[in-house]
Parts: sequence; structure tokens; C-alpha cells
Amino acid sequence: MALAPTLDHHQLNRFSDVGNKVADAAGQVIRKYFRNKFDILHKDDLSPVTIADQSAEEFMVSIISENFPSHAIYGEEYGWRCKEKSAEYVWVLDPIDGTKSFITGKPLFGTLIALLQNGRPILGIIDQPVLRERWIGVAGKRTTLNGQEVSTRICANLSQAYLYTTSPHLFTGDAEEAFFRVRSKVKTPLYGCDCYAYALLASGFVDLVVESGLKPYDFLALIPVIEGAGGVITDWKGHQLSWEASPFSPAKSFNVVAAGDKQVHQQALDSLQWK
Repeated sequence: MALAPTLDHHQLNRFSDVGNKVADAAGQVIRKYFRNKFDILHKDDLSPVTIADQSAEEFMVSIISENFPSHAIYGEEYGWRCKEKSAEYVWVLDPIDGTKSFITGKPLFGTLIALLQNGRPILGIIDQPVLRERWIGVAGKRTTLNGQEVSTRICANLSQAYLYTTSPHLFTGDAEEAFFRVRSKVKTPLYGCDCYAYALLASGFVDLVVESGLKPYDFLALIPVIEGAGGVITDWKGHQLSWEASPFSPAKSFNVVAAGDKQVHQQALDSLQWK
């Protein structure tokens, strides 16, 4: 991954301002459909998608294209959007992370917005449009929730950790066994939050999140948010999460572990024993 040149505060503020506008636009669409009747379609991988996902992404793309015509965009619903085959800046969008929560009326889904510079996330937004909560992580700055700085909490022992994952049924094979090794050692395992679990971790209410099979648009926005709050997020081997976005880049799956405390993160890696 190429090292990104230093960004000045003016550039970062401009990116954040546009990111907020993108989240606002998505939220207006999503609130209109939330707990209302709409058709549910299924993609090739059998995951659900709705008109809210698709419409929100179109509005998000239009705002980014209007403000940064040279930037590329990679959205969950429509993939790569750029005339060029590569770009220094790439926005990675997931209009509704947690579509199953959305279609069942549970307001714990979120809109995810990441901006990559040469493959490195420099801006991440987790937006919950129903609860009107917005976590923003910017490179070199402290993460905020609705403008107030947040931080992860200290938790030195896995045995005292509150663990979240979206569902234990999403793990299979060796990954399922690895997750069970961690789950057996924590204080309390909890389920069902999608990206909202990572937001709670950034705010210091949760200690650990372990998930398998996440796509780049599921986790890239989380990285600046968690790191800016003092937390750690890696793959199951402890390696930095990265993905080079391009028209030819498949949205491959990653195993992700995030922790508020470095000690719990290491203990989780030791328990996962992922080779």
C-alpha cells in the first residue's frame, strides 16, 4: 500500500463536511422507508436488498460526484464508479449495513462511509439515521459522536469483556470453532448489532467485536472511528486491514476483530489461534 502524503486540516475538514452531507442524504432516504412497506429483493449471494439501499446509494454518489468529480466511488450496491481504473481517493459506501435489521424494524443498522487515500482509510463515518447518532473518525483526530469526543474503555482481561457479534450463525467451519474459543472466555457474549456494535465499542460501552466474512464496505469506515477512539481493529492474525479498490478488485471476505483495549485484543488473537 502506498503511503499517503500528509493532508492539511483544510482538506480533512472539507472531506468531513462532504461526508456529513452524504450521511444526511442517505438518512433522509432511509428514514422514509424505515418500518414502512417495501419490496425485498435478494442478491446472488441471497442477501437481502431494498429500494432504500439502492436509492440511498444513488443520493450518496451524486453528492460525492458533485463535490469531488475526480474521486472514485465503490458502493455495495453498484460497485466501482469512476472513468479511470484507479484513483488516489476512493469513497467506499454501504448505505445500510445491517439490511436484515432494517427490514425487521430494528434501528441498529447503520450507514457506513469511508474515504481512502491510496488505499488507507482517512475518514470513517458510522451513521444511525433513526437514532440520529453519528460517529466520525478522521486521521489524526479524536473520534466524535455528534460532535463530542469519545474513547474506548480499559479492559485488561478477556474474562471481563463484553463481546458482540452480529450472529453466531454467520460463522462456519474453522471460523466457528475459533469464535467459540473466544466466546467461552469472555464475561458476556451479545448478538445482533451489525456496525452499531463497533460504534458502541468506540464509545466505551463494549470491549470486543469478533466477526467473520465481512466485505471491505463493511469494515473500512470502522477503522478511523475505532482507532481515533483509542481502540484496535485488525484481521484475525493481527494484521492491518486493507483493500485496494479498483474496477477489478473483488469485494473479498475478511475476518475482523476490534477491541477497545490492546491487551484484550491480543488475548482475543491468542484465543482465535487463526493460521
